[in-house]
Parts: sequence; structure tokens; C-alpha cells
Amino acid sequence: MEDLLAARLQMAISLGWHIIFACIGMAMPFFMAYAEWKWLKTKEEIYLDLAKSWSKGVAIFFAVGAVSGTLLSFELGLLWPEFMKHAGPIFGMPFSLEGTAFFIEAIALGVFLYGWNKIPPWTHWWSGIVVGISGVMSGIFVVAANAWMNSPAGFDYVNGEYINIDPIAALFNDAWFTQALHMTFAAFASTGFAVAGVHAMMLLRGKKIRFHKEALKIALIFGSIAAFAMPITGDLAAKDVAKRQPAKLAAMEAHYHTEENASLIIGGIPNDETEEVNYAIKIPGALSFLAHGDFHSEVIGLDQIPKDERPPVAVTHFAFQIMVGLGTLMMGIGLLYFFMRWRRWDYINKKWWLRLIALATPFGFIALEAGWTVTEVGRQPWIIYGVMKTKDALTPMPGIQYSLLLIVTVYTLLTLAVIWLMSRQIKAIHKKYDA
Repeated sequence: MEDLLAARLQMAISLGWHIIFACIGMAMPFFMAYAEWKWLKTKEEIYLDLAKSWSKGVAIFFAVGAVSGTLLSFELGLLWPEFMKHAGPIFGMPFSLEGTAFFIEAIALGVFLYGWNKIPPWTHWWSGIVVGISGVMSGIFVVAANAWMNSPAGFDYVNGEYINIDPIAALFNDAWFTQALHMTFAAFASTGFAVAGVHAMMLLRGKKIRFHKEALKIALIFGSIAAFAMPITGDLAAKDVAKRQPAKLAAMEAHYHTEENASLIIGGIPNDETEEVNYAIKIPGALSFLAHGDFHSEVIGLDQIPKDERPPVAVTHFAFQIMVGLGTLMMGIGLLYFFMRWRRWDYINKKWWLRLIALATPFGFIALEAGWTVTEVGRQPWIIYGVMKTKDALTPMPGIQYSLLLIVTVYTLLTLAVIWLMSRQIKAIHKKYDA
């Protein structure tokens, strides 16, 4: 395996693994805070147990996410030293702010976990809100750093030198808002459906306890609302990509030829040799409208991009289709959920509904990984878009294949540890309630 491929695979595995824990850390604290709020309002013990149980889950994911995040910070320097040499002073601010948010989150989580019956109830509840807000801010700062790689700002590049550095301009680059907004709602949608799916599976296994029913309702509220917002935030992000990164948009849509009244492609198999998409459904003018708000606008195709600067079309296109497809399914499930609540149907005891929610458990995280693939693979061959290519940032040290093997081993062990710890949490709940 070539060193460049091994390094890219290592970063892909590390980022793909960490992003799940980062998103859970953004969304789950609000679930536990909502459950505690319900307890403070109703004094029903079920909500207290739910808040405590979810808080332990948040602690587990926080700890494991901290490990993977630390590994990532080392990997950036070890695998891509040329990138960090120049980029570090420019986009270091978001990472510094992310570290600050991380420490605030850790302190607030400690107060929440160990402050039961030791501080005033509403003060305790606010500590949970602080956990959630700092978790969201932590995610936003990391996404801002990634957005800078897609939309470099805050410096002048003259004769190979990075001068006139402005960290504030780098932080608030042109892509940060749309990427952060889309990512935040994606975190709530994916976590909401995953949590709901786990509790649906418990109910299907005969664990007919109110704990799982209430947990399912709360998770679906958050997940469904976020799923409704995804098309809006995704549209904003796509329009931004069309303006700044036409090559990425062309790869997302497998749009090989520049044209007006460009068709939106659904499905299909891209063929780079013939520059055609086979077996696709095409909607005339829809891509022009989605990209520029006009059915007759011109959309730049891959034919205007030098071949050595084109992203991998098939990977980017398939990932984009998976993201949109699963996002649409989640939105449909959310719409059905609110419709059944409005009609006061006894959906919570319907096996077909529980099976549907259980089936949708991984949808959000698969869509999340697909979206991240679009963002990263669609930027290639650039590590800093239009400025530095990924191959030029690679470390000259050999043997990256061995660190790749080590990383795979570490994440496999961490995954098994998380599964074991979460299984213990679920068993502890079932000991308290009659199943």
C-alpha cells in the first residue's frame, strides 16, 4: 500500500469513528436535560431515572470521544506535517476555542454527574444545558477548521509563503456557517434516531416498560425536528458549494458537462471514461435551480476542471446519494411520527412502528458518514482547497501502514469497550423495572 493511500485511510478511519462520538456529544446532553426538566415539572421518577441513565451514557461517549480526539490531534501533525507547518498558525484559533469548550463541557458534566442532591435542582438542570451548549460549540469550532480547508481565508499566499495572517478571518471563513449549521442538525437527527432505535429494540424484545417508551418519544422529538431541518440546511450548503467549489458539486452530481438547464441526477453509475452516468433518473433544470435558484442557470461541469484536479467522482456521487436518500427516509419517518401524535394513535404499542424505528437506528449515522465523505473526498486532491494538494502535505517518514494497523486495532478495542459499557447500562435499567 502506498504511503499516501495509507495516510488517507488512517485519517478517514479516525475521523469517521470520532465524528459519531462528537455528534452524540452535541445532542445527547440535551436529551438528558430535557428528561430532567420533565422530572422537575412532573416529579415522575421515570424521568429522573431517564436523565441519570442518559447522563451515564453521555459520560461514556465523552470519555471515548476524548481519546479519539486526542489521537486525531497527533495524527494531523504526524501524517501531514507540511500542512500543519503552514496551516497551524492560520486556523489554530478554532482548535484553541474547541479546547476551551471541551474543558467547560467536562466541568459541567462533572457537576451534572455528581451534583445530584448536592446543589439546587434548577442549578443542576442548568449544568446539563451548559454541557449541551459547550458540546455544540465544540463541534462548531472543529467544523469551522474543516470549513477553512474548503474555503481558505485569513492569509495571503505569495511566492509560496503564507503572510498577513488573520486568525479571525480564518475562523469566520465563507464556508463555516453553512457547514456548521448543517452539521449541528445532522448531529441531532442521527443521534435522535439512533437512541430511538435502541429503545424500540428493547420494546420489541418484550421489555414493556415505560422507561423505554418515554425515551423513545423524547429521542424521536429531537430526531424528527432535526430531520425536517436537514433539507433546508443542506440546500444552503449546496448553494455555497456551487459558488466556491464547483468541482465538488460536479462530482456530487456526476455532472460531467457544463450546461444550462442542468439536470438533477438521481442514482446512476458514473463512468469516467465515457463521462456519462448510466441508469440515472434525470430531472431537467432541477440542478440549475438548486445550485443557483434559476432553472436556466449554467452549472459548471467536470469538463472545466483539469483532470488532475477532479475529485473521485464515483465515491463522492454515491456518498451524496446515500446521504440524501437516508435523510429523506428519516424526514418521512419523522412526518409520520408527528402525524400519529396529532391523531392520538397508539403508535407506541404497534410492532410495525417499533420495527420501523429499529430499522432506522443506523440511518442517521450512515448518512452522517456519507456526508462527511462528500465533504472530504469531494475536496480532493486538495488538502487546502486551491492552495496545497494532499500529496504535498504528506510526511516523508515511511511505514505509515503500521500506524494504520495500530489505529484499526485501537478503534476496534474501543468499539468493543463502548458496546460492553452500554450493555451494562441497559441491564442496570432492566434490573430496576419489571420487564
